[in-house]
Amino acid sequence: MSDETIILSAGEAEATVRPNNGGRIAGLRVGGTELLRQGDRYGCFPMAPWCGRIRDGRFRDGGSVRQMPLNSPPHAIHGTARDGAWRTARATREEAVLTHDLAAPWPYPGRVTQRITLADDGLTLAMSLEAHGSSFPAQVGWHPWFNRSLDGAEAALAFEPAWQEERGPDHLPTGRRTEPAPGPWDDCFGMPGGVDATLTWPGRLELRVTSPAEWVVVYDEQEAAVCVEPQTGPPNGLNTLPRLVTPLEPLEASTTWRWRRL
Repeated sequence: MSDETIILSAGEAEATVRPNNGGRIAGLRVGGTELLRQGDRYGCFPMAPWCGRIRDGRFRDGGSVRQMPLNSPPHAIHGTARDGAWRTARATREEAVLTHDLAAPWPYPGRVTQRITLADDGLTLAMSLEAHGSSFPAQVGWHPWFNRSLDGAEAALAFEPAWQEERGPDHLPTGRRTEPAPGPWDDCFGMPGGVDATLTWPGRLELRVTSPAEWVVVYDEQEAAVCVEPQTGPPNGLNTLPRLVTPLEPLEASTTWRWRRL
């Protein structure tokens, strides 16, 4: 496997992209400060063709039941694209375009395209998922691991969701919507006007995550990081809220992280 690394730069910002590690943004430095947790599993990875967990790794497509590998037993989690190599379609100083062709164990042919664009005050990610032949249910999203601490300052998260998906003992939504409760979280929230969340490291940096997507998973149960994950549907959504991707209707999503020094 190639160890290809793409470095994007704009002003005092620098992003490291690793196509062969699941199309992952391995690092994002602003003024020399690393914002993302480091390590092969971390950074920020694209989730496709589903997000979060699928109950027992199974989903129904018409009359067929499909089984995905149980990579987070007893469930399947975060899609297959993060485990595969991506191809670099284009790379410039400030932008990279990557593609990934869906393959087994995912049963349907298709292609995921991710565009990563860096500016001196922000990063924009866009993703599209195309069906090549058969239509299929799918989701896309991103899983960033933001460092909880920056130079000794601890992150505070602010967001105002319309509801919280009640989480069952199996970590999946029960289907009941509740008033948002205090963290810590490994939970999905609904934001019908689009995802809008702000991480603040007092005296260091403010970072605002926005997306037209209406769902966000927040995971802050680990000491090292806070995850704010915009996605096109809730966990287990291939079963509970399927979005059909057809050869004529790709699934598209985007998110922007805008920052300012404090």
